[in-house]
This record gives sequence, structure tokens and C-alpha cells, in this order.
Amino acid sequence: MESNSRSSSNNEDMSLPIANVGRIMKQVVPGSGKISKEGKQLMQECVTEFISFVTGEASAKCHKENRKTVNGDDICWALSSLGFDNFAEAISRYLYKYRLAHTHREQNLLSNNNNNKD
Repeated sequence: MESNSRSSSNNEDMSLPIANVGRIMKQVVPGSGKISKEGKQLMQECVTEFISFVTGEASAKCHKENRKTVNGDDICWALSSLGFDNFAEAISRYLYKYRLAHTHREQNLLSNNNNNKD
């Protein structure tokens, strides 16, 4: 019995918060629609498994390449490798935009720092 409660606790530690899952789900349900607690819990388990599945594939690639850090490109590769090509394409576009925004942000910080020195 004690090992079950520990196992349950470990699963909860690895899951997205149920409130966050519910908010994401609610975004695509019509205004009058509702989502049951069971539905939210099931989705929480599904997304946790999905994240673990994709990350495991990306991690295996990194291990074969003697790298310790899984990056965004590894996640995109894993999604494609696992047959989730549509997700891989969408995530690749997001990753490109994220990196572009990050580069602009760094350039602005450098520019602001240089202006403050004058």
C-alpha cells in the first residue's frame, strides 16, 4: 500500500498541473461546454506520457551522439522520427520564431547597455 502512494506521488510530480491542463482544454471547448474532472485527468496522463515518449527518443539520440543536453532541434527530430511530422513542422516554426525573438532581445539589451555607457 505504501509503495502505491509513493508511486502515485511520483506520477503527480511528473505531471503538468491539472489546472493548466484544464485551461488549455477549455480554450478549444465552446463557451457553454464543460470538461469533467475525469477528462482533465485522462488528458493530464496522456500529455505526460507524450512528453516522456518524445523526450526519451530525443534523449536516446543525444546519448548516441555523446551529448548530455536535449535541445529544441532534438525534440523536433524526435517528433518527426516518431511519425508526428505535423507536430515537428509546427514546433520547428515555433523554435525558429523563438530563436529570432531571443536574438532580437539580446541585441536590444546590448544596444541599451552601450547607450547607457555613453
